[in-house]
Amino acid sequence: MKKYVELVKKWLANPESVSLEELKANKEAAWAATWDIRDAAAMAAHAAYWADYEAADAIYGADYWRNEAIKYIKEYEELTK
Repeated sequence: MKKYVELVKKWLANPESVSLEELKANKEAAWAATWDIRDAAAMAAHAAYWADYEAADAIYGADYWRNEAIKYIKEYEELTK
């Protein structure tokens, strides 16, 4: 799961450094790698993808998904100490 989290961290640091296609592939690979929907790495990858995808969407918007990515990165890091 670490590789999925690392890509999300890269995106959080610089959203333009990761393409929407890379985020989508990361999200799908993270989900495929786990059956546990509460898995923090998969959730972080999912949130990063949607943050980038929803960047111009006024309904949820990028801020919501960016905050979700940050939340799940922290959870992942706590679980993997």
